[in-house]
Amino acid sequence: MTDRYAVIGNPVEHSLSPAIHAEFARATGQDLDYRRILAPLDGFRAAALKFRDQGGKGLNVTLPFKHAAWNLVEAHSGFAMDAGAVNTIDFREGGSVGHNTDGTGLVRDLKENLGNPLRGRRVLLMGSGGATYGVMEPLLRELPDFVVVANRTLEKAVALVGHFEKFQKFAVRGIAARPYSALAGTRFDVVINATSAGLADVMPPLPDDIFAPDALAYEMVYGRRTLFMKFALERGAKTADGLGMLVEQAAESFFIWRGVRPETKPVIEMLRKK
Repeated sequence: MTDRYAVIGNPVEHSLSPAIHAEFARATGQDLDYRRILAPLDGFRAAALKFRDQGGKGLNVTLPFKHAAWNLVEAHSGFAMDAGAVNTIDFREGGSVGHNTDGTGLVRDLKENLGNPLRGRRVLLMGSGGATYGVMEPLLRELPDFVVVANRTLEKAVALVGHFEKFQKFAVRGIAARPYSALAGTRFDVVINATSAGLADVMPPLPDDIFAPDALAYEMVYGRRTLFMKFALERGAKTADGLGMLVEQAAESFFIWRGVRPETKPVIEMLRKK
């Protein structure tokens, strides 16, 4: 019997997750069906539970529902416990378990696909939404020099840093929240855009001197050359979009659901060619 999975979000029609999981299933011999669910902005809970009640085995959760998903599930596992955001739901018999694979996907893409380890690096993380909450603990556990969270609304960045205060011991010089206006004069080795600015063709208000020599500008949006990426290239930084992260976090979700870890590089290469 074919098991049913889906990605739920709003918008969701752009998602590559169905193609990714179809390729994972083909490569590993798993019998599953994976589709998209467009949920109303005020209707995530109803849509998710309807999918479960109709026999759905699991969901990937994308914008803007990752915080709502954390509140929906009955138990949390791994990084989801402290993230306050869930991107993977496993509808087990007798309950639902929420996971967050975003940070695992990001770290694997940085280290294994891009050859960019985080240990001892100065990291700037832009944004304070579900994506940022999902990646903060995994980033800190890679032992960076320090992590700065920048956000247009400083109070949200301060709240995020406070939320992860118990993990700041993993960073040599800790974590801090700053407004964009206070970033001038500090250079970073890795700058990660976890905001939705790339989807709206908006440039985060970064100072010109933000990038250290040989820095990496990482854009979580995938499939387009964003203004942030253009800005970084013009200032000598390397750039990467979030396609590798997408595939790596999907592989982690697939492993949670199916107990099989698929190869990711062939899928990344396949999607790059499309």
